[in-house]
Amino acid sequence: MFEKVLIANRGEIALRIHRACREMGIKTVAVHSTIDAHAMHVKLADEAVCIGPAPARDSYLNKAAIISAAVLTGADAIHPGYGFLSENADFAEMVEAHGLTWIGPSPKMIRLMGDKVTAKRMAIEAGLPVIPGSDGAVDTLADALAWGEKIGYPVIVKASAGGGGKGMKVAHDAAEMESAFTLAKKEAGSAFANDMVYIEKYLQNPRHIEIQILADTHGHVVHLGERDCSLQRRHQKVLEESPSPALNAEQRDKIGAVVVHAMEKIGYSSLGTVEFLYENGAFYFLEMNTRVQVEHPVTEMVTGIDLVREQIRVATGAELGYAQDDINFSGYAIECRINAENAKTFIPCPGKITDWHVPGGLDVRVDSGMYAGYVVPPSYDSLVAKLIVRGKTRNAVLMRLRRALEEFVIEGIDTTIPLHQDIIANPDFIDGQYNIHWLERFLEKP
Repeated sequence: MFEKVLIANRGEIALRIHRACREMGIKTVAVHSTIDAHAMHVKLADEAVCIGPAPARDSYLNKAAIISAAVLTGADAIHPGYGFLSENADFAEMVEAHGLTWIGPSPKMIRLMGDKVTAKRMAIEAGLPVIPGSDGAVDTLADALAWGEKIGYPVIVKASAGGGGKGMKVAHDAAEMESAFTLAKKEAGSAFANDMVYIEKYLQNPRHIEIQILADTHGHVVHLGERDCSLQRRHQKVLEESPSPALNAEQRDKIGAVVVHAMEKIGYSSLGTVEFLYENGAFYFLEMNTRVQVEHPVTEMVTGIDLVREQIRVATGAELGYAQDDINFSGYAIECRINAENAKTFIPCPGKITDWHVPGGLDVRVDSGMYAGYVVPPSYDSLVAKLIVRGKTRNAVLMRLRRALEEFVIEGIDTTIPLHQDIIANPDFIDGQYNIHWLERFLEKP
């Protein structure tokens, strides 16, 4: 087991990793920017190292500074959390080159899955169902038009190195293809320094379903069910739940088994999430995230398995110690991402939190690094808390979530708590009748 882990992240996920480490008897090192000197994960860690000024490129994306902090403090391993350098294969290689353990999949696997074209090709070889599309990158408008005709409109042009909705443009016919192709390449080049794009069939009303997997280095792979992440705004997840109200047990078991087989075939190890679009009873591979997900707590709530602890364990070379049949799914869980944003305009609202009171009670969990008096900085993502609620039935979860949101007090800044209250009160959501476009349409209503 590791003696000391450096946490190369900030906010709630840094605190989440710290807690898992402490429960395993592992000491922690927090890294932080100058503006994060008073962050909760910094206060609680055994050691803390300032790695640069507020801009992420000078601190949380500063590979050399993070490696230096790990070496100087005598850390055994680095946990990257999510975001920042968590899916940066070059950084993972640097970590290993300095004799440290990377808590995640191999740099090779990160690199393969980080390129959407390569990942899709790998998914096909591993037996995962994919969306009809180009067989690789599309370099010219003429090729794009040819693929549009072959696949059938509407299609979507997507950045190969993309994420977060950047470098994605829809073309409903050949007339729209020129602008969609040109704009997608331009946006991809600007956002990712890589203008490579590919083309896929555009699904009209899909749901976003993802399968959580866990694999050790001995060839053992299990899945921990699915999460429905269809409630999105501008391709950013807002609320997630497990299990999905759109699937039945047979569909869940079938897609879970397909994913496990694929992960065994490619030799994946560590925590990972395979994401799909789901429409008319069919699953289509979207991408794979080779890290812990923001929404991992909903899976923990319905399985009772500490995913971060398991991620750390398998990084030491330990075996899972259990098989698929040993995993028990119990109840339902929903996570609300609460951001420091105006609930109507979504304008970020950094500033000082003057009052802070989190809800409690049975099966209510809040993952956050905030506290009264903390100043939410303008330099990073606006996520301030994740409220996760579990219940025996989905209706019980909704009732408990409604109560928990009413109890949650965050004053001094605007938050998206009112948005979540509106969402869970909507009849469509209560009935589980929503897809990836539902929230955008909901927000357009007067």
